[in-house]
Amino acid sequence: MLKELYTAALGMLPQQVRLELTAHNIANANTVGYKRSGIFEQTLIEARENLLNVRGDAEVEDTPLRQYIDFQQGALQKTGNPLDIALDGNTTFFVVADRDGQEYLTRAGHFTIDSQGYVVTSDGKMLLTSGGPLRIELPQQGDNLQGDNLARQIQISPNGEVQFNGLMVGQLRVVQVANPQSLQRANAVTFLPTDETDIADLSPEEIHIQQGYLEASNVNIVTELVTMIQLQRMFELGQKVIQTNDGTLDRSIDIGRFSS
Repeated sequence: MLKELYTAALGMLPQQVRLELTAHNIANANTVGYKRSGIFEQTLIEARENLLNVRGDAEVEDTPLRQYIDFQQGALQKTGNPLDIALDGNTTFFVVADRDGQEYLTRAGHFTIDSQGYVVTSDGKMLLTSGGPLRIELPQQGDNLQGDNLARQIQISPNGEVQFNGLMVGQLRVVQVANPQSLQRANAVTFLPTDETDIADLSPEEIHIQQGYLEASNVNIVTELVTMIQLQRMFELGQKVIQTNDGTLDRSIDIGRFSS
């Protein structure tokens, strides 16, 4: 009887993890450059060995699951904003860095210019060129190059060359990752390389950038909603199994007391 309870609980835990990931995907369906998360199960042999190795309760680490990130390219959406840029391909990334120098990889190409002239992400990470952070020399007060007019003077070629007012100010640093599944997600749209990551800087001839475009999330909202409904039903089935076995166990205990 207790084994049936454990089996039902062990079956519910993967559904709970799947539900959490699906909800996270849905929440980021409109996040620029977001890559959906998924789960796959290990082999049945591993699952069976795990099930037989009962440690007393259904620990989360016992579940035969592994998470992965789907790096399939999202649809490109035209914005016309000069500081919106998108990459072609699934395994290439922009390189950004925080103020401490920690580098991250991202596909989210929506950038702005901060008060110091750095081209930055929404959370303040600086876009990197082959020579360091990309910085635009801000005009003096009274100059007509302010706001949108300033951005319009920025041209980014398909090979990543950045020009401001017709003068080259940097060559965007773009890298290719041969094994993107080795990347560690830092937040919704940035990733950290690990020791296993096979990463290489691309030459300008290998870079393909589209200025004025953004890469949308690769989440299919309809598919995720259908998945969530299915997972909720499966979770509810597990709950019913536990409730039924719990009731049977209570009756067995009562009969044992009466018999004694």
